[in-house]
Amino acid sequence: MAAGFKTAEPLEYHRSFLKENCRPDGRELFEFRTTTLNIGSISTADGSALVKLGNTTIICGIKAELANPTTEAPDKGYIVPNVDLPPLCSSRFRPGPPGEQAQAASQFIADVIESSDLIKTEDLCIERGKLCWVLYCDIMCLDYDGNILDACIIALLAALKNTQLPEVAVNKETCLPEVDLEKRQRLRIHRHPVGASFCVFDDSILIVDPTAEEESLSTAHLTVVTDEEGRLCSVHKPGGTPLSGEKLQEGINRATARQLEIHKLINKVLDSVKTAQ
Repeated sequence: MAAGFKTAEPLEYHRSFLKENCRPDGRELFEFRTTTLNIGSISTADGSALVKLGNTTIICGIKAELANPTTEAPDKGYIVPNVDLPPLCSSRFRPGPPGEQAQAASQFIADVIESSDLIKTEDLCIERGKLCWVLYCDIMCLDYDGNILDACIIALLAALKNTQLPEVAVNKETCLPEVDLEKRQRLRIHRHPVGASFCVFDDSILIVDPTAEEESLSTAHLTVVTDEEGRLCSVHKPGGTPLSGEKLQEGINRATARQLEIHKLINKVLDSVKTAQ
């Protein structure tokens, strides 16, 4: 009976739970799904991480390459994020060039990197005007069940914290870079931005960490990104119904608490990786 009701009237089915302040999967409105993290899972990358948020699974690999800085920013390197939503992660995605959602997610991640001061691009400069690092951050969804933005940010942050770059010097005589793969240094992470994404139901009910089904039934989406000092790095609300200031503040408060939880989780996993080495 319940399955039939869910199929015939999915929105009413969800509303019947929301009235009781819970959700079909048993979670409370402001409760995240179980979050698991694995760091350093891709041996061929310079840094990597795999995140599971409920069924949503995201992997991030960092590849560092040497390049010339731009003339406009001779003392800076670059960070190039790319979010990939391949057909293997969900039947909603088709083969071919990146769709709208993948492009929007890549742009969102690029904005978070910039607004949060996650990494200072000056740190990626090796020799002013001559040589710098480019960090290609490939973020791929392996299983899509809603809320990819939060999972992408966690995967990116953990992968960057796992990244070690080889020492590079420019030979004075030949002007060519000399790379010492034996000596590696960790990246300096200046801030730890973490996202909390919400869906709005019936213009007024806010739920955190929506599943794909909850996303499809909601009237608006909201992602709030904060760092360890409680600073607001980004508020992303692509259209949909307006939100009251009070609801927005509730979202920001939950995001601040989430930042502490995830920061702790990343450090715990990194410590266990170091101990195992």
